[in-house]
Amino acid sequence: MNMLSLETELKGNSYPGRGIVIGKSKDGKYAVTAYFIMGRSENSRNRIFVEDGEGIRTQAFDPSKLSDPSLIIYAPVRVLGNKTIVTNGDQTDTIYELMDKQQTFEQSLRTREFEPDAPNYTPRISGIMHVEHGNYNYAMSILKSNHGNPESCNRYTFAYENPTAGEGHFIHTYMEDGNPLPSFEGEPKLVEVEGTIDEFAGKIWDSLNEDNKVSLFVRYIEIETGNYETRIINKNQ
Repeated sequence: MNMLSLETELKGNSYPGRGIVIGKSKDGKYAVTAYFIMGRSENSRNRIFVEDGEGIRTQAFDPSKLSDPSLIIYAPVRVLGNKTIVTNGDQTDTIYELMDKQQTFEQSLRTREFEPDAPNYTPRISGIMHVEHGNYNYAMSILKSNHGNPESCNRYTFAYENPTAGEGHFIHTYMEDGNPLPSFEGEPKLVEVEGTIDEFAGKIWDSLNEDNKVSLFVRYIEIETGNYETRIINKNQ
């Protein structure tokens, strides 16, 4: 698989939807993740990320304009011990609660499927990072309809052990803009991870479509200690 430029991938797609990047910094010191959301409707664009304990949640920027909270208000990031969970929906809570009961990441997601937003049937994308005693591995998942058939859910999990410095994987909900929106296809894209947390966040934010981007979360977790830094950028200020 050829390594892609994350900036080029984002600049070349006006509407990847929601996206997760997970990887390792170029100096090998940090487990890295990023999560962004985009929106085409007023309801989707009326959001911000706010910190919530060790994780984050979405909330309405202008509560008076919130028309349907069902698929847009959720906790994208939660931390369970040495595990950081990142998803594009309320399956964050499902993974957190069932892994807390000793189920695996994959088992937890078997209780869920794609979003019920016909005709798009938006995929549920999820990631989990495990950082402990200087060791780091991660996994990513996508739950998607079978070519738009809501009667059939296709489930894919990708696991990455001992990831290489400077490399990451990128998965997003939609291949491109459209009506209906076409679901992501294939395995997560191999992308470069480089720069400080501020440089990495800046590159992603600047590469997202200006009209459609809404919010960005980036976290660098020190692999040796588990200490982390977070950046949040919201278009609505």
